[in-house]
Amino acid sequence: MDLLQLRYFQAVARFEHISRAAEELNVAQPSLSRTIARLEAELGSPLFDRHGRRIRLNQYGVVFLRHVDRALSELDDARRALSEARETGLGRVGVASETLLTVTHLMGGFRAAFPGAEVRLFQSTVDEMDRQLRAGEIDFCVASQPLDGPDLESVELLREEVLLAVPRGHRLDGRKSVTIAELADEPFVTTRRGHWQRALLDRMFATEGLTPRLSCEGDEPGASQDMISSGLGIGLIPAMSRLAGSDAHVPVAWVHVAAPNCHRVLTLVWNGAAYHSEAACRFREFTVSRPLMTHRRPAPRTAGERA
Repeated sequence: MDLLQLRYFQAVARFEHISRAAEELNVAQPSLSRTIARLEAELGSPLFDRHGRRIRLNQYGVVFLRHVDRALSELDDARRALSEARETGLGRVGVASETLLTVTHLMGGFRAAFPGAEVRLFQSTVDEMDRQLRAGEIDFCVASQPLDGPDLESVELLREEVLLAVPRGHRLDGRKSVTIAELADEPFVTTRRGHWQRALLDRMFATEGLTPRLSCEGDEPGASQDMISSGLGIGLIPAMSRLAGSDAHVPVAWVHVAAPNCHRVLTLVWNGAAYHSEAACRFREFTVSRPLMTHRRPAPRTAGERA
């Protein structure tokens, strides 16, 4: 048994079609068929059920594929680790976040602390992050929504209040707090489904038996405050934005929302079964030991607090 046989078996198992696998591998179909037959002979067990030209992975093939996937993945990880060590010394780390503003200071601090690490940053929805983690396209994601599943591990980075931002001069400007019922007729600036702001908005309104009115749906959560400031509606903004002093540049008034669970939880999530470079290991240690609030400026008070 050799690596070539295992690679060929993995491709045939994925396609369950000799011709398609041969095309993918760029080998002749008869050669591929002979290789699979030799592998089955060495193992002493058929791996596929054959019905004319159709083949299907059988119960023995399923068991063997699980171990082959694991073994080849380990070898690929070892090859990648050597390549990264030669190229950068620490290797690469890939991080995804729903909005890049959340991790800007974190990534900047990491780059300054570990200049030998190569960093790749992605903006992704929660569904995209789940796929990227499982495919090995990223090492970590900073998620505002739960990510669960086999081999996924996480640690909480931040738990913060979510505030209501309204344009200056709005009827709620100066209020200390507001209920969901009072917001029933207000137009909301929010994100598309798949982002945490939209999930939180829909959930809080559904609890009251209401549906939010939407004036704008976008893919960049960081742009919401600009649109609110321009008078396009009101919206839910994390307290982190206040701590960053963003209202000094994009003026809005801040109001507390009198509703349970009006907060978000940021977690660092990774695939515990995946390969992680030295850079990725250092990034996890760096992130967990330095709260996301560390690099933020003091928060300006809400209109109600100033009063």
